[in-house]
Amino acid sequence: MPTITFIQHDGSEQHVEADVGQSLMQVALNNRVPGILGDCGGNCSCATCHGYIEKANWAAKIPEAQQYERDMLSCASEVTENSRLTCQVIVSPALDGLVVRLPASQY
Repeated sequence: MPTITFIQHDGSEQHVEADVGQSLMQVALNNRVPGILGDCGGNCSCATCHGYIEKANWAAKIPEAQQYERDMLSCASEVTENSRLTCQVIVSPALDGLVVRLPASQY
């Protein structure tokens, strides 16, 4: 099982085991990670699961965001070049050790 680290805006970390095939949003909600709301249930229609994928070593292991995700990210706060909607990133064995930083707020 891959381990994913979620880092809150205040620097606190939560390491969770993730089932392959689940979205990072599902993993966060299942493990009660604060800061991921997932109001739309993972339908890429609310941007309340916004996170920052650590750049080091991960860009090649995660498929690029599709246009509909990029469009929805325009509704998120504090978007950067490594912003992703965690409902659109599916856990694979290659993501073991992934670090996802969370914004101060999803609104």
